[in-house]
Amino acid sequence: MNVTDCIFCRIIARVEPAQILYENKDAISILDIHPIHFGHSLVIPKCHCAEFVDLPPDSFHGIMTALSEVSRAMVSALRPDGFNIFSNNGGLAGQSVFHFHFHITPRYRDDNIKLVLELKHYSDGELASYADRIRASLYSEQ
Repeated sequence: MNVTDCIFCRIIARVEPAQILYENKDAISILDIHPIHFGHSLVIPKCHCAEFVDLPPDSFHGIMTALSEVSRAMVSALRPDGFNIFSNNGGLAGQSVFHFHFHITPRYRDDNIKLVLELKHYSDGELASYADRIRASLYSEQ
């Protein structure tokens, strides 16, 4: 993707307008224009990368600082009953803007937002097998 085609890159470059909440050398935070609840914010890395796995490790500290600062400010300003932090990675996971970002969404009692999960159960030996596969991938990439 050409970064000029990316709405978040254009916001970072100040070509597109946005309500900027916070900024540091690695990240910017804006209000989501299609919020789940008013105050729903995004934390966006300044470097263009499609998904979390593409983030350069040297940007993690700045991104997490932005996530923490904006979360604290949201809780202080809006007094929600709770909040969610999440990220969709890939179209199947619900990602619609393919520039990695975190969502911070205030939550309120009786807000009628439900995450319905059908939890799985590992059969005999599957837990260890999945762990072995992931560990093998972790250690083969180092």
